[in-house]
Amino acid sequence: MKRSRSPLDPQYECDLYRTPEKRRAVSGNQASMPEPRHWDTEELCAYLSAQGFPELEGLFRENRITGRGLHYLSESHLENLGITPLGVRLRLLDCLQKLSHNCLQVMKVFNDPIHGHIELHPLLIRIIDTPQFQRLRYIKQLGGCYYVFPGASHNRFEHSVGVGHLAGCLVRALHERQPELKINHRDMLCVQIAGLCHDLGHGPFSHMFDGRFMPLARPKRKWKHEVASAQMFDHLVYSNGLKDVMEEFGLSLPEDLIFIKEQIAGPTAPEEDTRIFSSQTNSSWLYHGRTEEKRFLYEIVANKRNGIDVDKWDYFARDCHHLGIQNNFDYKRFLKFARVCDVGNKNHICTRDKEVGNLYDMFHTRNCLHRRAYQHKVGNIIETMITDALLKADPYIKIEGANGKLYSISTAIEDMEAYTKLTDNIFQQILHSSDPNLSEARGILQNVERRQLYKYVGQTHPRSEIKIEQEEYDALPVEIAESIPQTSLPEVEMKPEDFIVDVIHMDYGMKNQNPINNVHFYCKSDPSKAIKIRKDQVSQLLPERFAEQLIRVYCKKSDDLSLNAAKRYFVQWCMNRDFTKPQDGDVVAPELTPMKASWVDEDSDYGEEDKTAHNHESTSSKRLFED
Repeated sequence: MKRSRSPLDPQYECDLYRTPEKRRAVSGNQASMPEPRHWDTEELCAYLSAQGFPELEGLFRENRITGRGLHYLSESHLENLGITPLGVRLRLLDCLQKLSHNCLQVMKVFNDPIHGHIELHPLLIRIIDTPQFQRLRYIKQLGGCYYVFPGASHNRFEHSVGVGHLAGCLVRALHERQPELKINHRDMLCVQIAGLCHDLGHGPFSHMFDGRFMPLARPKRKWKHEVASAQMFDHLVYSNGLKDVMEEFGLSLPEDLIFIKEQIAGPTAPEEDTRIFSSQTNSSWLYHGRTEEKRFLYEIVANKRNGIDVDKWDYFARDCHHLGIQNNFDYKRFLKFARVCDVGNKNHICTRDKEVGNLYDMFHTRNCLHRRAYQHKVGNIIETMITDALLKADPYIKIEGANGKLYSISTAIEDMEAYTKLTDNIFQQILHSSDPNLSEARGILQNVERRQLYKYVGQTHPRSEIKIEQEEYDALPVEIAESIPQTSLPEVEMKPEDFIVDVIHMDYGMKNQNPINNVHFYCKSDPSKAIKIRKDQVSQLLPERFAEQLIRVYCKKSDDLSLNAAKRYFVQWCMNRDFTKPQDGDVVAPELTPMKASWVDEDSDYGEEDKTAHNHESTSSKRLFED
């Protein structure tokens, strides 16, 4: 007959420090006691008596304390229970924390190529081991970039694990550096979970789905992957029965679930509820997961205030590693100097004044990644072609959701069970389909695989005071097709459907604003006082503007005659719109570019005779425009 050992048994305490495998090997036929987190009040009291605290059994029985909350008892909790002697409280706390540390915190180690060996809390492991999180293994981090950069094969899965790790690093650094912030175990665990789950809502090919496909497939639906991430997190928790697991690890539901989702997607309350909440508290604080005293916790995973967050730290390092691009920002240095300061009676994460140059470098790195990789002209056109294929396939693809209901690619976002099944694999599903309804979509994807892509025509920039608004986008191909070169008719007449116009917004993460204007710093002489540092206090060589538009034009026709004609149409359109001269404008349309005076370089390398002829040509061109 099997006999369970009591917590009073010395062998039982010894077993607490062994792995489950070793305990089974030692115990042989004897059944081990439940883990301490599963102890009831009597089992916990028996352990306290064995450890020399028999006088506390009554208090623990009266308050019905079980093993579930052992790891989370603090010194203030014990004082509230009526344990007044400080020495007793500290000895008991040390005893309980050692017990819970050895028995509960079975951390799992990941060997990450970016951060090295990292440890994750067992609750995070439970979340990772779900179908909703494993789905991220099949979504490329950089979408179409993989078709340009062979090393960019990494997925949202490893990025999410990295962000969860970094979120824990930053919140623990603040906790250890500033105990007065009262960051508790729930705060730390929720921040890590938010980092881990912040990208659950990404669709096929990551930003291609929400940036290109969804605005075209459902233009009236304002949809963001952050909102889908919060919805997918809810689905993950409830469909896998993780609420009880979360409570076992000390989380308080539903408050902590709200906090996690707010870190991912912002305030989750309906507008009316938010107004009521704000009026009741006489505050503009819109979050419900944590009070305003802990507002700095919302700046760790997705910092809406200035964009300095652990999400960027991971993808800077990870993407640069896989792209073969140098990363000039070291997040480990930021961790050393991060601290929370009062900024107008509000707590914000600040850093040392000497780090201001490094932060400008961080945003410069972001800009370089966009220019060299994320907005690569070939990668973008491949994503455009994949988007075209998905749009043509959308009515014919059926994805089963809850209760057997079928959804298309664009409507799968309405049902998280269906959305869980939507990954980059949709590319292969269309490519290898024999459905005649998918023939057009299949043909586009076959062209992508054969590298028969839409052809790049050119790139230009609007002047600084001009901005192309989104409602103008649809009219741009028509404008180009109507911009017939004035010097001579091209051999091929171009039509609006021949052109694709890609309007790209490049910035430092906050549109036209300098994000450093929203960063506060502290000085060595007074770490508690937050200050601002203006751009002119840093360097005279920093950018004057922090946002611009790039306009790229592609042609669907690939023959030489059509491509040459398209380039001349494009140059003429740039002249009509008073945009910058395309870089190859003098080569593809040498008879057009001199006609615009602002495009003529005063310091060009012409000889005197060439300059005279060039100026005469420009004057004639001006008359042509005037006529």
